[in-house]
Amino acid sequence: MTHRKSPPSPGRPHQGAGLIYGAHAVLSALANPQRRPVRLWATDNAAKRHRQAIETSGIALETAKPHDLARKVGDQAVHQGLVLEAAPLPDRSLEDLRQSGPLVVLDQVTDPHNVGAILRSAAAFGAEAIVMTARNAPQISGLIAKAASGAVEHVAVIRVTNLARALGEMADLGYQRIGLDGAAEVSLDAISILPPAALVLGAEGKGLRELTARHCDHLARLDLPGPIKSLNVSNAAALALHIAASR
Repeated sequence: MTHRKSPPSPGRPHQGAGLIYGAHAVLSALANPQRRPVRLWATDNAAKRHRQAIETSGIALETAKPHDLARKVGDQAVHQGLVLEAAPLPDRSLEDLRQSGPLVVLDQVTDPHNVGAILRSAAAFGAEAIVMTARNAPQISGLIAKAASGAVEHVAVIRVTNLARALGEMADLGYQRIGLDGAAEVSLDAISILPPAALVLGAEGKGLRELTARHCDHLARLDLPGPIKSLNVSNAAALALHIAASR
């Protein structure tokens, strides 16, 4: 049986994807009309459990043993009986934005688990895209897709060459740029967040680079009531998105 997904637009570059694994990530990819599946492997149990979604996607299924899937994606990967080879999603640019939700801008956040978790929070709170640099940021891999629990299919990933220049373009598009900085004088709760907004987060430890901070309209801290006053960057992104959504 051949799949019924439309091929990606010819001539456009694509962000890397490779093998996608895990139930949420694979099923979300199969349901995404922008994603073109190539091959799907599943254990007998997973094929029975997700039979309707697999049949709806129209892709031919190849059954495999759990250890065969582990060889494809790594022994430490939690594949949940599903592995999908798919063409990568089309690259997106700032010009593609519809201003349908906030942006999450990442300044040299390099840990793929953090990026995956941020994507998941971004999808949960209705963010339209995350923006990362082409360098000093991870590619969208199977690991990130698994950590994002399907959010890769719902939140655009925009890569830019120069983050400061991209923040300038966001200003031209009307975005209010808010940088998260633990040493900022004002709390994020105290800022009037007007859509469209871009929340800018730096790498753990280093925080926002000076040039990045200079291209933000506001610098704000997250007020935390407990004795620990800093959060993992993915948790900080989730809290900032919650505050923005509550406005």
